[in-house]
Amino acid sequence: MERSEAQNERFQELVEPIRELFYAYGLKNISMDELSSKLGISKKTLYTFVKNKEELIEKIFLYEETKVLKISEEFDSLPVNAIEKLLRISQYIHEEMKRINPMIQFEMKKYYSHIFDAYLEKKRKFVFEGMKINIQQGITEKIYRDDINVDLVATIYLNSFVELHNSEICKILDINFLQLFEVLFENHIRAISTPIGLAYFESRKNEITTYINTIKK
Repeated sequence: MERSEAQNERFQELVEPIRELFYAYGLKNISMDELSSKLGISKKTLYTFVKNKEELIEKIFLYEETKVLKISEEFDSLPVNAIEKLLRISQYIHEEMKRINPMIQFEMKKYYSHIFDAYLEKKRKFVFEGMKINIQQGITEKIYRDDINVDLVATIYLNSFVELHNSEICKILDINFLQLFEVLFENHIRAISTPIGLAYFESRKNEITTYINTIKK
């Protein structure tokens, strides 16, 4: 194996631990010295993979893109209908967003905005396309109405989901995000479903509500 290939494989083994360290401590609060120490490697070794911390952060976000793509492909292959698939995808996105240290977004916007903005734009486009696929699947399955504006509905649901995470509404209303998510998800499904889709949702509603309530805040 060539040295560059070996290096790439070794770096891929470090990406997830580095990602977790950034999530735990933030970007500015952990130095390259501390990163290498916690990873159990020398700083010199770390610098064989990247030129500086900014390049390391950029590679971590590229890894995030690859991870989202892989997860999306796994969801697409699930043998379930569009309503069930949307629920599972929404839960996954929520869990991922919940894990992110709020400091990360603040630091990315302040110190690495060009990396963050490019990542967000790609991710939003990717999730948007996934939403459109979900809606089209539901229409084919006759559980979503065939007279809806696919692009508009996908945009509204995506923007509403993101806005709920970024707003102060939970503090204002003294409720948790999962209570908001339950309302958002149900309103979305009721707005676009056919009688067949609504019947399926009603048959699963209690189980869905119970599952949501078992997830830790």
